[in-house]
Amino acid sequence: MSAIAWVVVVVAVVVALGAIGYVVAGQSRRRHLQERFGPEYDRVVQETDSRRDAEQQLLDREARYADLDIRPLDGEARDMYAKKWREVQERFVDAPSFAVTEADALVTAVMADRGYPTEQFEERVNVLSVGHAGTLDRYREAHDISGRAARQEATTEDLRQAMVHYRALFDELLDDVHAHTPRKEADH
Repeated sequence: MSAIAWVVVVVAVVVALGAIGYVVAGQSRRRHLQERFGPEYDRVVQETDSRRDAEQQLLDREARYADLDIRPLDGEARDMYAKKWREVQERFVDAPSFAVTEADALVTAVMADRGYPTEQFEERVNVLSVGHAGTLDRYREAHDISGRAARQEATTEDLRQAMVHYRALFDELLDDVHAHTPRKEADH
């Protein structure tokens, strides 16, 4: 075989191996994101023009999360928040709409205390999706009901559901004693 033929064969093999590597890496990334984000992965893919763009958004969320100083609550803070939650639940009987507003504020306060961003709802959801994908849809639903309650458009059953949904995320945030090491510190 001539030298040119060998070069063509080698180039073809290298291109084929590169293509296989690219496909395998893409499948591995996709599997990782699907496991990490659960139903949020499917939601983002549906709302985005391409799977590649959706996956990049999710990777960006992971990077944003890694840059944050997410920390567990100490025992005293957990006890204080648990007490406040019980008080909010007690108020639900007499003032369900107000209790839902309080529940939303309490979840936001726990998030802030743990180091999550709390300024904008979408940013909260994006960062929460990294570590709390399982309760994210419930949080969105509770937030939506809270908005309807503010406009006096929510039924008592809606408000009860909002409390249940807020409680799911609240419990996760309260009991999540495993904080991650921020990338900033881990790289040094």
